[in-house]
Amino acid sequence: MTRAGILFYTYASSPDSAMGKQQVLMPLKLRIYLNCLCAACSLSLLLANPCALQASPSHSESVRQTYLPSDFAQFAPRSAFDLVKQIPGFSIDEGGDDRGFGQADTNVLINERRISGKSNGPTQALERLSVDSVIRIEILDGASLDIGGISGQVVNVVTASDKDITGLYRYSPRIRPTGNNTEKRLREFSVAMTGASNNSEWTLSVANQQRAFGESGYEIVSDSTLEITDRRFEESRRLFDRPNISGSYSKEMTSGSVFNLVGEVNGYYSNVTEKSERLTGTPEASTRVLKQSEDEYNFEIGADYEFSLGAGRLKLMGLHRFESSPTVDRTTTSNAEGATVGSIFSRQADEAESIVRAEFGFSAFDSQWRWSLEGAENSLDIESELDELNRQGEVNAIDLDGANSRVEETRVESTLNVSKRLNERLTLQATLGAEYSKISQTGSSDVTRDFVRPKGFLALNYKPTDTLFLSAKFERLVGQLSFFDFIASVDVNLDRENVTNVDLVPPQAWNLNIETQQSLGALGSLTLNLFYEDAEDIVDGIPIEGGGQAPGNIDTATLYGGFFDITVLSDELLWQGGRADLSLGYVNSKVADPIVGNDRKISDEFYKSYTLSVRQDFEDTPWALGASIDYEEIAPGVRIDEVSFYNKSPGIVNVYVENKDVKGLTIRFNVWNLIGSKNRYRRTVYADRLTDEVLFSESRSRRFGYSYTLTIEGAF
Repeated sequence: MTRAGILFYTYASSPDSAMGKQQVLMPLKLRIYLNCLCAACSLSLLLANPCALQASPSHSESVRQTYLPSDFAQFAPRSAFDLVKQIPGFSIDEGGDDRGFGQADTNVLINERRISGKSNGPTQALERLSVDSVIRIEILDGASLDIGGISGQVVNVVTASDKDITGLYRYSPRIRPTGNNTEKRLREFSVAMTGASNNSEWTLSVANQQRAFGESGYEIVSDSTLEITDRRFEESRRLFDRPNISGSYSKEMTSGSVFNLVGEVNGYYSNVTEKSERLTGTPEASTRVLKQSEDEYNFEIGADYEFSLGAGRLKLMGLHRFESSPTVDRTTTSNAEGATVGSIFSRQADEAESIVRAEFGFSAFDSQWRWSLEGAENSLDIESELDELNRQGEVNAIDLDGANSRVEETRVESTLNVSKRLNERLTLQATLGAEYSKISQTGSSDVTRDFVRPKGFLALNYKPTDTLFLSAKFERLVGQLSFFDFIASVDVNLDRENVTNVDLVPPQAWNLNIETQQSLGALGSLTLNLFYEDAEDIVDGIPIEGGGQAPGNIDTATLYGGFFDITVLSDELLWQGGRADLSLGYVNSKVADPIVGNDRKISDEFYKSYTLSVRQDFEDTPWALGASIDYEEIAPGVRIDEVSFYNKSPGIVNVYVENKDVKGLTIRFNVWNLIGSKNRYRRTVYADRLTDEVLFSESRSRRFGYSYTLTIEGAF
């Protein structure tokens, strides 16, 4: 989870969420704005003659700290990802949720270059790089780099330009021997290879993620007087496989030009079954069965080419992504006489995203400048059907207005970014820009709207001492809508319906983010991040004119919170090889409820979390022991007629033992959920939430047991 602009990434369930193929005629106001930006860029180019041109800050001035692979030898790393995740006080920001490419939104670089992918992001890129290909890892001052959008602490992984083909593999079977929740996971693995020669580098990875998750327990149903009306025993099982093939290729020409290519193909095959025994021991006894399935495939390909042009360098970027997701949700309820009734909701959703972007970077006035122009087309096509199964076994179609539709967006944005080192300890970075977007919906509704949104930020990085780093960023954000929110849908499991809402607009916010990073030397590090966000047009559940409810815009909301991370190393204390990592997170939010009118938290927003992990590597042996506990809680989900809450309690505890040299392999044995955490869920459904008139409430606690996992890692 990114720690700046946290609000907007809860909306983006689809990438840049879908936009179309119609010719865009930009309003005069935006054309004037963009022309001004272009003129400013051209003026700077004209001024950037050999006398005026200033050198960028040297690379050494941007480097705060350097790590070698040998610094993490005690962890027996196999990939670049294994190295980066051990850096004290650093957490990978996956990015990928911004609109289009935008400016760089991750904190990981490879050979000082951003990764030309979105869903195929930094973690996947690092996992494909073997540790043998890594020369060093640099911690950089992001604002001092000639990469627009990056500020704060950034990791740069430097790899060898010429190396043999190397590879790594991982196999991770898991068994859960816990009664009704028994599980066998035998198909989870990954294999990755990398190679380089003649200033080119390639990576390739084949992997599969598998889950077989079961849980069971009682659900208590109460009426408006809190009298228990049913005690249901329920069992649920979720199975899925997520196969993946991904890779990358990069080459640096003798002229200094650089070409990068990344791509991936994924599948997602999921089946969920839930059985609920209801009103047991009464004449109305019944068995309800829920079945959900999804057979998704998607692919993404991205490329960029950077070369010298005039007084600077031009970078051209492109990306295309497509996802096809057919889903079927079915509920059936059978009584003792064998009569069965039910509902079926099926949907075919196709999402596409295409992006082109140009960036021109140059030096002038002792500063680094970068002008960018980006265009994106996104689309979401949905065809849905709702059917009812009656007691005679007949399947009848139910009219569902607004369930078949296409949503498109065409978007153009331009920004001008400047980075300047004010002195040896203070760096400034600023961006000014605007975007024009045109959103259209066809099908049951035929609506077209357009928007002009300013965007930009001002960031300061300050390093008062060699061990203390301070950064502040004030930003105008434009959020990303989920196109699924425009289109009517039905949840047959919880008996919910969202009607179509053609009036959604992109949310915006002013965000202030302040971060402090203190190196403790050989003792570790600590990081404190605080933010405040003033949002407009945030997306939450609202009543829709004409009847029903759906995600819609609420005028204003505020969020504030903080994240704290500390890493403590024991080497300079009482013993060798010990490490402890603690992460705390807290976000409070406030929005006016559209029904009751009082202030509440934003629905389903992140609320709080903690993670504590400890590890002991025993000196002069290949053995290590470790344990962790983590907990996360989100705010209640609020609809017009219900309030629901979900969490795991009391948190997940894991313990493991590891041997880092079993005939050259690393083998880890892990016991998961040692103290018996449960999935807890409760919801209250109202006849009228304004008057607090309750229809019924449900509360459940399901055990999912513990599991044993064996992880085998090796290299070739």
